Amino acid sequence: MAKLTAARAILYGTLTVAFLDGLYAVMFFRMRGVGADRVFQGVAAGLLGRDAFRGGLTTAGLGLALHVFIALVVVVVYYAASARMGVLRSRPLVCGPVYGVLVYAVMNLIVIPLSAAGGGKFSLAQVLGGLMIHVVGVGLPAAWFAAAPRRARQPTAPSLPTALAGAGSRSQAPVR
Repeated sequence: MAKLTAARAILYGTLTVAFLDGLYAVMFFRMRGVGADRVFQGVAAGLLGRDAFRGGLTTAGLGLALHVFIALVVVVVYYAASARMGVLRSRPLVCGPVYGVLVYAVMNLIVIPLSAAGGGKFSLAQVLGGLMIHVVGVGLPAAWFAAAPRRARQPTAPSLPTALAGAGSRSQAPVR
């Protein structure tokens, strides 16, 4: 496996989180008759308020850009925290889902209510689906890509056959 640099890990993590979370939101709301443009206008509403829904593709594009930016922040925060707390790197399959739930809570209990969109009521399906996608599509990829550059840098121990072969075949210089 080629070494993954920190910048690439953050880029790939951001694209993965943005894609999975965005795809989930589009599919979830599409099943309820809401188009993708309205989904991303809803993201833009966090900045513009209700006017975002009158802005057409321009505000939908802004919402998509904001969505990707939020994914970047989510990945960078995990990456930075994992530089200080080794457990975040060494246990991405445990810490990632926990981080996903934390991101969900921060977004829905703090960020959205304080935004221009304001808070709203959520159905049980929205809460359960939101938690699920934040565990699988936000927390896990953020953790996985944050740990990737460090996994690539860790020296690997030689396999047992390689170690045994090396121990028995030490050649000595011929005596002259």
